[in-house]
Amino acid sequence: MGGVGAGVGYAAFAMRGLVACPFCREMFPRREARTCPSCGLALQRLEDLPASPLHEERDADDPPPHADEERLPLAYLGRNRGALVATAVAGLVAFFLPWVHERAPELRILRGPDLARELGWMWAPFVAWLVMLALVVSRRSVFQMRGARFAVGFLATLSVITAAVRVAFPPRGSVLDPFRYTWGTGVFVTGALGVLAIALAWGFGGRLDVLATQKPLRKGDETLH
Repeated sequence: MGGVGAGVGYAAFAMRGLVACPFCREMFPRREARTCPSCGLALQRLEDLPASPLHEERDADDPPPHADEERLPLAYLGRNRGALVATAVAGLVAFFLPWVHERAPELRILRGPDLARELGWMWAPFVAWLVMLALVVSRRSVFQMRGARFAVGFLATLSVITAAVRVAFPPRGSVLDPFRYTWGTGVFVTGALGVLAIALAWGFGGRLDVLATQKPLRKGDETLH
């Protein structure tokens, strides 16, 4: 057993004396060359190189991934993915719509960013829609979509709560300093989009009993093992 351990240690020591091309991975003794004769790239220490992409490819004999783990196209719109992307984008737009039409003491329109500069928690819808957009776009398989249901629903709930709290606890003036206003479209659109996103999040990724593989079907002339 000691010989085996010594052999492994020596092999590891020998490998540390090698450099390799970061592209073709051809190896050379450290003092023999500084650039790859084939690729012209600077050689690097073998232990510093990441795993070769060729080694990361699935072997032909490996079983194909399950249908719910297949990587879907970036532009895939099914299983509520496209609807959630559109809803998140619409939510970002709604944040910049008028939320409050102030009549007194000033005549002005307050949009989402205007309210957020005075009340920090009003940034919640903007952040929630932005994170939701990135989250939904990054989910590229049915398995990932279904796993993100709770997170997407939680982000949508933040937008609903923000709009509801803003309406439930409006700014109040006084007899000497009255505050008159009407609510703008931004607050209502944000609340409605939040409710819609919650419903869409519930079905994000669709059903597992209805799965269509994206892999090409066998032609029938392959050799079976």
